[in-house]
Amino acid sequence: MELSKSELRRLTLPLFRQAHWRETLPATINEIGPGPAEIDCRDWQLGCRELVQLTTLMKEAGIEISRIYASLPETIVSANALGYPTHLNPEQTEASKPKVEKINPISNTKLLFHQGTLRSGDHLNAEGDVLLVGDVNPGARISAGGNVMVWGRLRGIAHAGQHGNKQATIVAMQLRPLQLRIADAVARGPEEQPQVGLAEEARLEGDTILINPATTNPLNN
Repeated sequence: MELSKSELRRLTLPLFRQAHWRETLPATINEIGPGPAEIDCRDWQLGCRELVQLTTLMKEAGIEISRIYASLPETIVSANALGYPTHLNPEQTEASKPKVEKINPISNTKLLFHQGTLRSGDHLNAEGDVLLVGDVNPGARISAGGNVMVWGRLRGIAHAGQHGNKQATIVAMQLRPLQLRIADAVARGPEEQPQVGLAEEARLEGDTILINPATTNPLNN
């Protein structure tokens, strides 16, 4: 594990193939000492449980976590769910680079990846699946021929399976849209507040759109 020399200290995990972060973390915590610091998770795919273990050890040592960096969207998702400011690393080694491409709004590629919030009037459209790291604000739209995945708050309009795919799903860390559409089915979002850190999934069952806790990683569908 490395400690970068910058004005705002950054604790960098070892690459996944080099060493396990649990083995190197204690020594690095002693080196960095108390105070604010960023964490760079690099190519580690960390769920909420693992991130809680990592951040708890740092907090117990008096380290205040200001931001979490990562090369994998899945780790960014977990960090967002726990309430940390995040940043997806643009530089990635070929070994750690996920099979996700940042491409133009309309593409024949299987997965469209977009980082940034959609604001009122914006429309992000994908022929296949779409993964957005950010929020979809009221007045914004996100649509896809396949699945819609929002690692943030979905408060605008989302349309999955827009070409008739009834197996498509909509997943968000906070699923409170103005309108949901899957294939030709239409529904309004729930009004009650979601549980913190619990992703939700909208799925078509029969002709009805049902919303339940997301129990699987949609990237593996």
